[in-house]
Amino acid sequence: MTQLSYKSANQLAQMILNNEISSSELLEYFIKRVEKYNPSINAIIIKNYDEARKQSRLLDEKLKKGEILGALHGVPMTVKESYGLKNTPTTYGRSDLKDNIVSEDALSIQRLKGSGAVIFGKTNVPLNLADFQSYNDVYGTTNNPWDLTKVPGGSSGGSAAALAAGLTGFETGSDIGGSIRNPAHYCGVFGHKPTWGLLPPRGHALPGVVAQSDLTVIGPMARSAHDLETGVLIMGGPDEIQSAGLKMDLERSEKKSLKEYKIASWVNEDIAPVNQEVQNRILKVSKTISDAGGKVDFEARPDFDLLEAMNTYQSLLLPTMSSRAGDDEYNLLKERVEKLDPTDNSESANTLRKQISSLRDYNRANNDRTHLRWKWHEFFKEYDAIITPVMATEAFDHNHANYGERTIMVDNDERPYFEQVFWAGIAICSYLPSTVIPTGLTEEGLPIGIQIIGPEYGDLKTIGLAKLLEEEGYHFTPPPNYPD
Repeated sequence: MTQLSYKSANQLAQMILNNEISSSELLEYFIKRVEKYNPSINAIIIKNYDEARKQSRLLDEKLKKGEILGALHGVPMTVKESYGLKNTPTTYGRSDLKDNIVSEDALSIQRLKGSGAVIFGKTNVPLNLADFQSYNDVYGTTNNPWDLTKVPGGSSGGSAAALAAGLTGFETGSDIGGSIRNPAHYCGVFGHKPTWGLLPPRGHALPGVVAQSDLTVIGPMARSAHDLETGVLIMGGPDEIQSAGLKMDLERSEKKSLKEYKIASWVNEDIAPVNQEVQNRILKVSKTISDAGGKVDFEARPDFDLLEAMNTYQSLLLPTMSSRAGDDEYNLLKERVEKLDPTDNSESANTLRKQISSLRDYNRANNDRTHLRWKWHEFFKEYDAIITPVMATEAFDHNHANYGERTIMVDNDERPYFEQVFWAGIAICSYLPSTVIPTGLTEEGLPIGIQIIGPEYGDLKTIGLAKLLEEEGYHFTPPPNYPD
């Protein structure tokens, strides 16, 4: 029987509805696990126990009266630190914001609570949500539950680590460069990066920010694909302004088995190589589909130049990220660009220039991105999805060196640290949904995930394929060191 702490959110909700356990009892169970196991992992860095206990008691009373709030009625969960949760700090890992106590819940938090979720804590992030690791001067370093010497991913690293260790029932993260997907991959859980704008992010923001930035999305993380669907349906849909004329009406996949799928499989790429272990997982999932009678094409790609597409992504990503910088940090960037030799076209110089690029440059990149979106639209007329790597390797050792000094060993090849963002950029640049599933462990005992990318607003379709693959054995496996 699956250990209680490793059940899916939907399973936990059903147990509560069946009166097998109360919300209050389940909350105390998770709190006990957090107090026992979190100190070594440091995933949950803000505790909201008192408020959660009040909410659990209220939900238990409602259930006795036959009142059910929604799909997550009574389920204890945590959320990424960058979400606004009333009376708790939102810092983005920045010391200058350590006293930023928010006064209201983010819209997505309101929706989760409205569905019955009990939010009892917040999970760790990297500085400015801008790393494949999760450490900062406010809360310290989060470790991977599979191996404490390894990273859990970032920026939703605390979210993935808490799920993997069975410290929470459900989670929600955010993603601009793989920040839901790489932690899911490194920690062996499920994650979904939605179509841009599908889940309104109001309240997942720095102080005073209400506009959704380009590329950035919020999305669910869980121990099952079914939970991802539940999260999308709860958090998704127009905000109060948009709802005057819009509603969410996502198409579900009509396919009932893997044999009905036509899939493209992208195993590796010279400009962003992945190690053999990761390649083998793409091949393994592809074989599972083909063995079931589905069609798999290893050559199919959308009709655009990869280097140009990556340049477009960087031209959108870098100025969006630098817009989060404080005035002093941004002015320093400007000074560094002013000192560049005009003839310097090195990668580092061009990266700096993109960080403070003009609106004209940005709009040109946006136009290029729109061409990419239409290329993908044509591609998905023929293929149901494309499966690709998430990152170049399994989880790596903690590395807090300066960004420019970091590298990643891909088999025996030393590669640039941020080269890996290529695989995240495929989906994020063109607003495509992407669902990450676990595929099992390496010989060293570390998880590897793959991502399923589909057409814009095909969120329930990529999750639908993930659900079928989960039934074929691509399910969450708990790490060995966190028993009840």
